Parts: sequence; structure tokens; C-alpha cells
Amino acid sequence: MASLPFHIASLLVIFSCFRISLQDYDNLHDTCPTSKPEAGRQTIFINGFTCKNPANVNASDFKTSNLNHAGNTDNFYRSSLTIVTASDLPGLNTLGLSLARTDLEEDGLVMPHSHPRASEMFFVSRGLVIAGFVDTRNQLFQKVLREGDVFVFPRGLLHFCINAGYELATIFSVLSSQNPGLVSIADAMFEPDSDLSVKLMGRLLSISGFQRESH
Repeated sequence: MASLPFHIASLLVIFSCFRISLQDYDNLHDTCPTSKPEAGRQTIFINGFTCKNPANVNASDFKTSNLNHAGNTDNFYRSSLTIVTASDLPGLNTLGLSLARTDLEEDGLVMPHSHPRASEMFFVSRGLVIAGFVDTRNQLFQKVLREGDVFVFPRGLLHFCINAGYELATIFSVLSSQNPGLVSIADAMFEPDSDLSVKLMGRLLSISGFQRESH
């Protein structure tokens, strides 16, 4: 017959598992806009940010104008990527979302990169774009996207986009993490205007079958 201490220990383990199963996995508050911590005041600390006092939350915490204007495309790749996270838009905190804007001049492209903590929904607002990603079997998935089209990049997979038109292309994205991360193989290994980077660009264009459509 089992001893009394054994039964007590078993009950404690069962009770602990029962409590864990009842824990809340979602936010317990409607919102948690980020706020700078105040000296001498106790604050709630969630996902790397302090939460604003609920009494001081207002509509401005949920609005951003950071994506209103095209980014600087005066660079080797003729492209710009602007990401808005909870550190830029307070209302995003704890929602598991980030926003992004990509601008591509004629002949512009975004070299292969990945977001280790997020999938990306890619919406073409203006222009003609080739977008694609490569899976873990080295299989290429790509499509030509026109205004209003949406493409999805799965979490952690290398993806890219190329302007296939004759005008500025603009894309807006929603990413499924408030801290998606950005890993760019080209930027990590090569200088943007190096011979190797040029060759990589040429290879990418060749693989994608890039051919600009006529007017």
C-alpha cells in the first residue's frame, strides 16, 4: 500500500496540472498600448514593453502615419522597406502584429530575406510585382501580382519581390508578430554594390523568369 506522503505528492502534481490547464493564454485586457516607464511608479511589463495606464489610453495610440509616404529608394537595390512595430505604434503591443511598406522603383527589388518570427500577408497597392518564396525543399513559389492582389509568405522562409512594371510599385504588409525580425542573407554576406551581390541579383532575376511587361 502506498504511503501517505506519496498520495500527497500525487495530489499536488494533479492539482498543479489542473491549475495550468485553466490558465489564460490570451490577453486579459482589451488593449495594452506601450508607454515609457515612469520613475518611481509600478508598471505592467508585457512583451518587452510597459503598458500605458488604461485611464490614459486614447485613439491616437492606435494610429500611425509612418507608412503614408514612400521610403528612400535611392540605393543600389532601388527599393525601400519600412516596418512599424509596437515600439512605433503603441496600440500594437500584445496584438501579435506588425505593419510594413515596401516601395520599388522601376528595376527595383527586395533581395531574399526572412522573418523568423512571422508570416507576412503582402498586398499590392500600386504597380506590377513579381513575388515569391522558397520552401525547405528548395521549391520556388512565385506569382505576378497586380494592384489589389495578395500573396502570403510563410513564417521563416526566404522571400523576395521585384518591380515588373514601368512605375513605382507600393506594397503594404501585415506580419503576424509584434517583433517579426529580419534576416537578410545578401546584406549579411556582401556589400550592396559588390560583384557578388550583382551576380546574386542576376541569378535571382534569372530564377524568377523576370521579364517586364510591355506598356
